Amino acid sequence: MRRNLLITALLVLAVPASVVAQNIAEPFKVGTFEINGAPTVAIVLRDSLIIELDAANAALEKSASYPQIPLPANMLELIGRYEYGLKRRLYEIVNHLVANDGLGSDRPDYVHDVGDVRTLPPIMYPGKILNAAVNFYSHIDESGTPEERKEAARLRREKRGVPYLFLKPSRGAVVGNGAPIVIPYGRNRTDWEVELGAVIGRTAKYVSANDAEDYVFGYVVTLDISDRGGRPPGGSPFRTDWFVGKGHDTFAPQGPWIVPKEFYGNPMEILRQTLSIGDEQMQEATAGDMIHSLWELIEFGSSVITLYPGDVINNGTSGGTGVGTAVRGEQRFLQPGDEIVAAIDGIGTLRMPVVAEKQPTGLTGAHLPPVDTYRDPL
Repeated sequence: MRRNLLITALLVLAVPASVVAQNIAEPFKVGTFEINGAPTVAIVLRDSLIIELDAANAALEKSASYPQIPLPANMLELIGRYEYGLKRRLYEIVNHLVANDGLGSDRPDYVHDVGDVRTLPPIMYPGKILNAAVNFYSHIDESGTPEERKEAARLRREKRGVPYLFLKPSRGAVVGNGAPIVIPYGRNRTDWEVELGAVIGRTAKYVSANDAEDYVFGYVVTLDISDRGGRPPGGSPFRTDWFVGKGHDTFAPQGPWIVPKEFYGNPMEILRQTLSIGDEQMQEATAGDMIHSLWELIEFGSSVITLYPGDVINNGTSGGTGVGTAVRGEQRFLQPGDEIVAAIDGIGTLRMPVVAEKQPTGLTGAHLPPVDTYRDPL
């Protein structure tokens, strides 16, 4: 009997989900949450209900109608196996809960209100994060005059070239919704950038832009927090330092969850990303402002390095960053006590408090110094 169950489960997992597609009662998202003190992969319904995947599946498998299958230990595994049995099983769990009124007042104990659990980064942690630099026309020259910005955008349209991607750190930099963004000690030029993250779902190498969407699992809201303070003069022949600018702890928020692509649509048609600090909107953009499409970013990235399930490619950001003066007339950087509210329609909202790092002790002098020790004050 056990052997027959195992064979059945293996057959289910071996068949792509497209072959066994079924209707879904409600669209869902997936995320990682701290439940009973442990990271837990869960289904998200209505942006308000968190369904523990393991427990919900165990309840479902009490019926002989559903074969027993091994479940993923984490989000990376879920993404890699989604099209091979897991997609069908998640659909079955959602349909079962909806059909049996499992989301109402008498819901099972594995269904939680989102406010009762701690939201963690959906992927703990991506193998790599690729960010697109200056990939929105409105972000090309945020400190120039209107005429200069218009001319810079015109020239870029005439000669787009290829995308510029850079690696963003993962563990340490990636944090989930509600976690504090930490301004590094002495770094008073910390900036914000809201971006769309495409989560890779299949191994990809030399993927064409025409086929790139087939390699995407889903989409997530991301932030590319930046240190605009640069590095002190001397000690290096290089003019820029991307590690200093992009690599601090907490500088890569992601979340609050991932929307599988079948529930989102084509981002190049529907994308709208916004960022506010408190009640003041700083950024708003659509895909029409992008220089290179998301699919072109995937083509370029996969031509350099193999992309794996759970890797994230971010689409870049628009005008309205703190370092720019075009929108507000002056620069404005993050301060302790700020709250960043970053949203993408159809995906969700990140709410990130901003705090200052305490002064470190016991250093010898080979550390990154405060900005005001080598730059004029703002």
